[in-house]
Amino acid sequence: MSKQELEVIGQDTACCPGLSAAPLDENQAAELAKVFKALGDPVRLRLMSMIASHGEGGEVCVCELTPAFDLSQPTISHHLKLLRQAGLIDCERRGTWVYYWVLPGVLDKLAAFLTTAQPAGASA
Repeated sequence: MSKQELEVIGQDTACCPGLSAAPLDENQAAELAKVFKALGDPVRLRLMSMIASHGEGGEVCVCELTPAFDLSQPTISHHLKLLRQAGLIDCERRGTWVYYWVLPGVLDKLAAFLTTAQPAGASA
């Protein structure tokens, strides 16, 4: 499967203002919904966590991901494909194995979107 077949979304740095900054327009909501839908599955959320926990710029081989699940390798590959299509991760084939990493800034953008400003004088 070539990368040219995949539509990578969520790469626009000006995607969305923070949740409390301004209402989303239709396009912004549609883009974010794809990301949250990808993360809305427990298997994909665990995969994302496993990949992200390898640190900034860290890579993880699919051979390290698959044994953590009671699922077939093709099913794991399908879930990883959906995370790639949502613009959360990318990958590279090296010989027999495929290595995955979180795209730079993706988690920061999601965190910034979900963060609301604290009112003056409020404590956490």
